[in-house]
Amino acid sequence: MAGMNQTPTGERVHIGFFGSRNAGKSSVVNAVTGQDLAVVSDVRGTTTDPVSKAMELLPLGPVVIIDTPGFDDTGNLGELRVRKTRQILNKTDIAVLVVDAAEGMKDCDRELTGLFKEKNIPYITAFNKSDLICEHSEEGLMYVSALTGEGINELKEKIASMKPDGSDKRLVADKINAGDLVVLVVPIDKAAPKGRLILPQQQTIRDILDSGAVSVVVRETELADTLEKLGRRPDLVITDSQVFGKVDSIIPDEVPLTSFSILMARYKGLLDDAVRGVTAVDSLKDGDTVLIAEGCTHHRQCGDIGSVKIPKWLTEYTGKTLNFRTVSGTEFPEDLSPYALVIHCGGCMLSEREVRARAKNAADQGIPITNYGTMIAFVHGILKRSLGIFPDLEEQL
Repeated sequence: MAGMNQTPTGERVHIGFFGSRNAGKSSVVNAVTGQDLAVVSDVRGTTTDPVSKAMELLPLGPVVIIDTPGFDDTGNLGELRVRKTRQILNKTDIAVLVVDAAEGMKDCDRELTGLFKEKNIPYITAFNKSDLICEHSEEGLMYVSALTGEGINELKEKIASMKPDGSDKRLVADKINAGDLVVLVVPIDKAAPKGRLILPQQQTIRDILDSGAVSVVVRETELADTLEKLGRRPDLVITDSQVFGKVDSIIPDEVPLTSFSILMARYKGLLDDAVRGVTAVDSLKDGDTVLIAEGCTHHRQCGDIGSVKIPKWLTEYTGKTLNFRTVSGTEFPEDLSPYALVIHCGGCMLSEREVRARAKNAADQGIPITNYGTMIAFVHGILKRSLGIFPDLEEQL
């Protein structure tokens, strides 16, 4: 059960440090965190890959600090590093542009500020190495020195003031009332993590408790017997999408039913796109390739939902000969043109910004995107029912 009380990565504020080589990004990162988080050197280009660290950073709280390679890197490897830095922008909630105060803004710094604005990322420009200049020539600019500590506290306070407000986001609590009975259906099979529940299940239970409602957790094999013993109908049933069909056959029609994956997709800002995109399933043709994307990495076992069950259900539903590609973790193609459809997981391990960036990437290229729970409900003929607690989405069907 280790780690259950830690804030998930997807719920942390992602703070990215950007700039040219030798601007002192890594030194500023170490000064801000109070740790030797990043390797520092006088040699240009010491940071060759993005370095991420989940930590508590006061006065912000739980964050992920990301130190990136120099955006002015050159050569074949340099271009790859710059590409990785661009990818980091998709998960960055707050950007810190570190500029060498003695050299001033460079073309790459101006390009970065343009990208921040394009992607609507709030950012701070911190002029580092202020101890090397005689005077701070321009008012209103933030001067810092990783060496002496000048301006570091002010930089931290500025970052804290830009923290995104997620206080109105709820996983399910806004759809239930205090005292409601919510039944959670959690299959325990070979793919289930030993000794623990997966993150969406943990978060849902906590959200139900916070709302003053009552949760009952049961496997699908004991669901019918449990409903009989409860002596009353539940106000809501939330199931793992893998057993959507079986649970639908057990739960009375008048009881609202949805899945953890659908709730998580709404929480991460993907559900609207997922509902619109799932209809593309009916347009799939022989030879089409479907991209199945997961936000986390794990050891795939027999019966894995992403690589085994979803391809099986999709092939059976469409009757087509389809090709499937599976990607996981931070691996998500920039070019989606080879794919007829993207099916994404709920995104529990990704930040909302990164999930939305992936959806936007698909939309910009005209590629439909949906998610696990929505697709599974669709092919089982129960999508309308699974969206019953979201009347605005249900009306789209």
